[in-house]
Amino acid sequence: MMTTNKQVFALSFITLLLAGCSPSSDVKANRSLDDYKGSASITQGLATTVKTNLFECENGRSRVAGIGEIPDADGKVWTVPAQNHFTTAPKAADLYEECANITPNSIADVDEDSVPVAVIDSDGEEITGYIFADNYFELYINGQLIAVDTVPFTPFNSSIVKFKVSKPYTIAVKVIDWEENLGLGTEDNRGKAFHPGDGGFIASFSDGTVTGSDWQAQTFYTAPIYDLSCLSEVDGDNLEKLRLSENCTTEGTDNGENAYAAHWETPNNWMAKDFDATSWPQATEYSEDDIGVNNKKSYMNFIEKFSGAGASFIWSTNVVLDNEVLLRYEVK
Repeated sequence: MMTTNKQVFALSFITLLLAGCSPSSDVKANRSLDDYKGSASITQGLATTVKTNLFECENGRSRVAGIGEIPDADGKVWTVPAQNHFTTAPKAADLYEECANITPNSIADVDEDSVPVAVIDSDGEEITGYIFADNYFELYINGQLIAVDTVPFTPFNSSIVKFKVSKPYTIAVKVIDWEENLGLGTEDNRGKAFHPGDGGFIASFSDGTVTGSDWQAQTFYTAPIYDLSCLSEVDGDNLEKLRLSENCTTEGTDNGENAYAAHWETPNNWMAKDFDATSWPQATEYSEDDIGVNNKKSYMNFIEKFSGAGASFIWSTNVVLDNEVLLRYEVK
């Protein structure tokens, strides 16, 4: 794969079509890798698994949360679904986590006093945050990694964090929609072997900060893509290009082995307080119905700390296909 060129990528895609394996009737056989004109690095097919599973559920079942690597046509190797600190960073305290048998019925049943406090500024304000991520988050305050999610994939959980900081301060979050089929952005779901999952992130903080469209969100990994012509990038006024996949199919298939994926390099200091993200697109808000949380106790048992506090689910412009998204917000 390291010596593969763009023509081989195109050939394998056309072979898939000739075999009658097109996942959608609007896929065009003449759309090869050479037709793609955007800024992303394009990969195709399954990644090589380098870590079989990051997480074992001790008291239930969980989806396999593996890590893979896949080269593009130029030999650059990408980590999928994303580089992360799950095995090395401090874990957030569990608000609700079935695998650890932490299943309170309400916020009144949570021992908030036992949550450790991460100190950024010793003379700062102590702030409590309530977080629900589909699937995984890493939280930075002023560039300091405060905590990561305790469950990378499923079952769905929620978290509580505390930190001491002086205003103004910057919140930066990496969110990942995990995948079973590494490099393809898909999982076995809804009767299809290759079905794209959806993401979603919501949080509220005791100083009144909540997630919403005034946050910024930029996409760094999009999959599955079956027709590269569906991808587009749009310049906005004083904005970094919007990486759009709205015209791409989100349907599941049983023949998704040769799907494409689009990757963009993340800035090294994207989480830093002084990183200039003013050119990033604004986050897109999604409803609770869009994310599908009405049957998730890890959310509904504490709804007053989420939508009840004025927070909205946010992501990039495509909550289904965009799998790695970076979020930022400055608290005045």
